[in-house]
Amino acid sequence: MTAVPRSAAELQALMVGPLQPLDGPIVLAEYDPAWPVLYEREASRIRATLGPLALQVEHVGSTSVPGLAAKPRVDIVLVVPDSADERAYVPPLERAGYVLRIREPEWYEHRVFKGPDTDVNVHTFSPACPEVERMLRFRDRLRGDDADRGLYEQAKRELTARRWEYVQHYADAKSAVVEEILARAATNPARGGG
Repeated sequence: MTAVPRSAAELQALMVGPLQPLDGPIVLAEYDPAWPVLYEREASRIRATLGPLALQVEHVGSTSVPGLAAKPRVDIVLVVPDSADERAYVPPLERAGYVLRIREPEWYEHRVFKGPDTDVNVHTFSPACPEVERMLRFRDRLRGDDADRGLYEQAKRELTARRWEYVQHYADAKSAVVEEILARAATNPARGGG
């Protein structure tokens, strides 16, 4: 469950604005039924802002899995016609209060926005991006498989007990357990859950 952490220089190269070190521990909150409500509000705002440019909007990440403890930050996948064409969708999102914080042209032209009044990460990709399918498959696996949901939560709790210089280091450290769960999802259907 350990990945080589990216250096501050590597992380800063992806950031729009300054890289923010953690100023305390990562804290997991017990599942909150308000998270899907917050997602729906943000999804409605994004759809109203972008209209037909919002090809797909999905709730992903731990806050999208009932019963799973999570950092209280809602992760959203947004698919636009071309995530590299920032002129088409960044200005309207910025006018709605979203802030572009990450630009990863080498990784599926990924962009991340922070929300105007809710702690959200809006992960933006283009159509047919394999990462979108991967994120949805992982979400669906955790929603439908009690054992994998428990394994993932245990791994997260172990990792939050450690100190991290940047949130991304914590996220990278989860890669091994995520890949393990995705490998099972590819070969075995979910065993059921709640």
